Amino acid sequence: MTVSQERWARAVFAVAFGATSALSFAALPVGAVAPDFTTAAALGGQQFKFSLAQSLKKGPVVLYFYPKAFTSGCTLEAHAFAEATAEFNALGATVVGMSVDDITTLQRFSVEACRDKFAVASDVGGRITRGYAASMADGIEMADRISYVISPLGKVISVFSGSNPDEHVKQTMTAVQKWKSARAQ
Repeated sequence: MTVSQERWARAVFAVAFGATSALSFAALPVGAVAPDFTTAAALGGQQFKFSLAQSLKKGPVVLYFYPKAFTSGCTLEAHAFAEATAEFNALGATVVGMSVDDITTLQRFSVEACRDKFAVASDVGGRITRGYAASMADGIEMADRISYVISPLGKVISVFSGSNPDEHVKQTMTAVQKWKSARAQ
């Protein structure tokens, strides 16, 4: 098996079995400036342009990268974020998922998996994913399971990478709660 075939096989295994963290590259560190972007997104089946800069004007953004819409781990993660979206919103945070899936796929995913609760954004070509150091593996155009919390100042305040979809919700919620608590003092 060639090196590129082995990488592809590892990526397929990771998506199928949720073992993505072992394949990821270093994520952006806490304190880094989050790369700004505008891209096609879907919420409740409706397409729109998602702008990170515009969303940050309202409060922190929970930006979570996931490998592939409609796979088991990614669907579980979307369900978990959907269940927590009202709590994130009450804290002033916006949740958005990001994958390299096309917008047509994400329009369906936003309804079926995200339950019309939060937006999912398309990064066909992987430019945004690479900018956030969230690519699964070299030469494989797929996001790893990495979640960021970005402050309204555009700085990364939390990073979590791991294969457990529920843990992403827990970790990002804790980070948003800490951010909110610090602002209240």
